[in-house]
Amino acid sequence: MIGFWKGERMNRIEALKEKAFEQKGFDGFLIVNEINALYLSGCPGLACLLIPKTGDNKAYVYNVNYEQAKAEAKGFTVELVKRSENLMAKVAEQAKALKIKKLAIDSLNVENYRKLARELRGKIKLSVKGNFVWELRKVKDEEELELMRKAGKLTIEGMKVAYEVIRPGIKEYEAAAEIEYAMRKMGSWGTAFETILASGARSAFPHGGCTDKEIREGDLVVVDVGAAYKYYRSDMTRTLVAGKPSNKQIKIYEVVKEAQEKAFQAVKPKAKAKEIDITARKVIEKAGHGEYFVHGLGHGVGLEVHEPPTLNQESKDKLTIGNVVTIEPGIYIIGFGGIRIEDTVLVGKGKAEKFTEGFYTLESAR
Repeated sequence: MIGFWKGERMNRIEALKEKAFEQKGFDGFLIVNEINALYLSGCPGLACLLIPKTGDNKAYVYNVNYEQAKAEAKGFTVELVKRSENLMAKVAEQAKALKIKKLAIDSLNVENYRKLARELRGKIKLSVKGNFVWELRKVKDEEELELMRKAGKLTIEGMKVAYEVIRPGIKEYEAAAEIEYAMRKMGSWGTAFETILASGARSAFPHGGCTDKEIREGDLVVVDVGAAYKYYRSDMTRTLVAGKPSNKQIKIYEVVKEAQEKAFQAVKPKAKAKEIDITARKVIEKAGHGEYFVHGLGHGVGLEVHEPPTLNQESKDKLTIGNVVTIEPGIYIIGFGGIRIEDTVLVGKGKAEKFTEGFYTLESAR
């Protein structure tokens, strides 16, 4: 078995039971979302988890992941589900055997919800309560933070290579391949998301992807990359120039850099996520580029690269110790290009901590 998460998984299950059973009066919880199941069990690829108030926790799994589940899903009895079997019928049978009366569900599509309700025949009350798990996942424990720091370090190694290889004449996908290879070679389990490496006019597209475009002299190049380590993710963006930066590029870069730094300084426990977005946005608006900051300031990161809390103008979230978020202001001018600077940041007891750091410059190593 891969020995990460140690005893924290059982703490997470007990925390979920406390929230759902003791505080809200449920006596069973069905976890269907695969990432939530990974969070609670330490094992990927599970079909679902049934966690009762009393009795054994059960993990349902199809044959392709059965042996891995037996090895890694500690704290759960593992039950094989054949492809020909009705998963919801098996869950309903077990829920009735455990005498569950109120069953919470994290998420379930309409078809399976109807199947489960039909099998239960009204004998068990169903309620969708996805926020219960999200409230736990938003606050990272020490083992999660250890893995995310490692993911951040691997991402920094990838960004170091970006500054070394990006030059006029190289294609976007060639540079991306070098970055991803470097992270893999250092221990990454893969990329946290599809690498964005957008150059020239394409850098003005916040999600510009990575193409066969050849990078040209003077191009702005937005590099948005993240490593994954033991399922946890990191997210980092830098913007550099292939060649010598122009005065206009430098001037706009400094605005984004100031916005990012001021927003980072505003990250603290109990801070309103909306206010941190406003902090960065005011810097960009003051410089006359407010209309070109076209997205929210950031988002949570963890087992997924986009998680709560959100940092934008509509957010109702308040930050708390243990949140891990991105701070990523940007300016995107069609026909000129885009500039974004992003770090993955921990909300700490004192000041915030960057899991990704360095390379705050437009100038490549070439």
